[in-house]
Amino acid sequence: MRTINEILSGFTDMTLLPPVGSSGVQIVSGGMDSVTLLHFLIKYRKCEMTALSFDYGQKHRKELECAKANCKELGVEHHIVALPFISALFQSALLTGGSDIPEGHYEAENMKQTVVPNRNMIMSSIAVGFGQSQKLQFLSLGVHAGDHAIYPDCRAEFIDAFRKAVQLSDWNPFTVFAPFQRMTKIEILEIGMQLRPPVDYGKTWTCYKGEEKACGKCGACQERLEAFAVLKITDPCTML
Repeated sequence: MRTINEILSGFTDMTLLPPVGSSGVQIVSGGMDSVTLLHFLIKYRKCEMTALSFDYGQKHRKELECAKANCKELGVEHHIVALPFISALFQSALLTGGSDIPEGHYEAENMKQTVVPNRNMIMSSIAVGFGQSQKLQFLSLGVHAGDHAIYPDCRAEFIDAFRKAVQLSDWNPFTVFAPFQRMTKIEILEIGMQLRPPVDYGKTWTCYKGEEKACGKCGACQERLEAFAVLKITDPCTML
């Protein structure tokens, strides 16, 4: 397993990492990417963090309980923001009332059915407004390289454009970081396992289906299983 410094050297630069000891807000879904990032920023970068999660009518709403549990563990102020208009107005297999969640690899064409139009833009804008009002310094996003093939608003080009808009949106300095945007779930898991204490991945939820146990068949589950398999680590999340 590579060290955290080796991973950071290979997959990041100073434009992707918030300054050590700075203060920020993070969108925490409850999945392993955003949860790992929150732990990383607090334990490794010594940042002072506040967290926002969003209840937007997602089928996998149980992820919010994981977000809450990790914030409690870390002593992080946590707000869950309700966005009922998304499931009422938008179309996506990810939303309650939408079509069935497709199965297959994360990069398969049918996984585009899980795109919630402009979701990250909407949520990130709310998080930026919160961060600016609280006089924080940055927003951190848990997007990673595997997202790029499916979700347009996870691409580096989108994040760069959004960052520029954010910096023009207020008189006080505020910016956006996406430390994991060049990493896969493998690198993210490597980082999480080496933090002290390590991330408890039993308190994360990845599956897109809102069932009691993770399905192990949707693209999100497949990507998670691959990461644990490559690193020869047992996934504590129970799957069907």
